[in-house]
Formats: sequence, structure tokens, C-alpha cells
Amino acid sequence: MLADEIGVMLRSRSETLAVAESCTGGGLGDTITEVAGSSDYFLGGVISYSNQAKVDLLGVSERVLEDEGAVSEKVAIQMAEGVMKRFKSTHGIGITGIAGPSGATRKKPVGLVYIAVSSKNRTVCEEYHFDGSRSEVKDQATTAALEMLRSALQKP
Repeated sequence: MLADEIGVMLRSRSETLAVAESCTGGGLGDTITEVAGSSDYFLGGVISYSNQAKVDLLGVSERVLEDEGAVSEKVAIQMAEGVMKRFKSTHGIGITGIAGPSGATRKKPVGLVYIAVSSKNRTVCEEYHFDGSRSEVKDQATTAALEMLRSALQKP
């Protein structure tokens, strides 16, 4: 299982993880904590569903939210960096998107998700377009976030 593999990697390095979730609604944190012993490396998470929660809990810029919208690369990056700072973790993940079936616009369709992974010296963000039901989009976003983290951990 991917979460197990990430746990082994984090534990072997004595590194930690915190997550900031919006459209996944806690699914990423749930997946991570399904692994026995995850408390060794998982510090916690924030489900920042509202824009105000993103601002108050994660330090996301109100200006960026106004200019770019909550579902944007800049917001995902600020979520990842913000949760890492708040929890004082080695790594942070930020996820924001539109799981559907409502909430879409012409420019931001259902299934659009931005995932950012932040570490001490680098933050990367990817844009995804997932298909399927609301729960399928949430599950795909959770898996993609774990895959991005694994990839970041494999880099020197």
C-alpha cells in the first residue's frame, strides 16, 4: 500500500508530515492514519473547506483567493507551505479542487484539483483533471497526493 511505503520512508529519515485538505475532506489524513504507527511521522491535518479557514488556519492570502479563486495553484502551494509551518513538519501537502457534482465553472470544471507538496527547500504543485463521481474524484486526489509525496521523497 502506498501509505505504508511513505510511512517507511518518513520513519527511516525521522521526517514528519502534515496535510491541508479542502476537496478531499479529510480523506488524505484518513488514508495516512490507516497505517499502524503513523503517529511516528504524521503530525496532523487541517480540513480548510471555507476560504476563511484557509486564511485563518493556513495563512493563505485573501488577495490570492480573490484573484485566483480557492481552486488554484497558488492556493494549493500556500496551503502546503502553511500547514507545514503551523505543524512544524518536514513535509506538507495542500489539496484544493472541485469534487462535484456542483461548484464548477467553464474555466474550472468538476474534477479539477491542484495538489502541492512542500518540503524544506522545494514546493511542487500539479494540476489534475479527474473523472468520475464525487467520491471517485476525492479518492483519485488522495492517491495522487500520496504519489507526489513519494516522488518528492525519492529525490535527493
